Amino acid sequence: MEDFIIQTPVASIIFLTTIMVSLLTFSNTTLYGKLMLHPYSVSRGNKLYTIITSGFIHRDWMHLFMNMLSYYFFAFQLERILVMASNWGHIQFGMLYLVSLILSDMGSIIRHKDHFWYHSLGASGAVCAVVFSYILFYPLASMLILPIPIPIPAVLYGILFLAYCMYATKSANDNINHEAHFLGALAGMLITIILYPHIISHFITQLTSGL
Repeated sequence: MEDFIIQTPVASIIFLTTIMVSLLTFSNTTLYGKLMLHPYSVSRGNKLYTIITSGFIHRDWMHLFMNMLSYYFFAFQLERILVMASNWGHIQFGMLYLVSLILSDMGSIIRHKDHFWYHSLGASGAVCAVVFSYILFYPLASMLILPIPIPIPAVLYGILFLAYCMYATKSANDNINHEAHFLGALAGMLITIILYPHIISHFITQLTSGL
């Protein structure tokens, strides 16, 4: 466990902090309310901190489990990849996660700036950023997307995921912030490309060699 934390300290801190804060708010409704993103307030210059804190709390056990499961499978691998690519890899991972978390909320803040009743929470946007950053490095890695029972290439998973998010943002009525998922995924790719411009040629090479 100690070696695990030493190799991926930033991913480990985010992982443990998210779990602990989420568990704490499950039994503290006052804190839960204070940490949720409230676009109406944020758009008026209030509770700006919730753009960050809302990414460390979750609606319930299942919401937390699903986000942290995806995070577990990709975040620790991504931090190792970034560390191998740069001496600043740990910092870059933290920056990618937090900046993507902020950017993934922008759509909700703009769309719901006049909706006092609207709140949002969860790490989904930032987790999507991590997953899609990983896809740029390994576009042909095997990934599962429910309900398809067999693994598919990561690049195909990415295309299907983004297409569904675009559809669900306009059509779904399931209380899931699909827009944050979509923007988080785009943010993760954009930040990765800014940090590693050569990732585009690497991505294309991986695809062409695999095909």
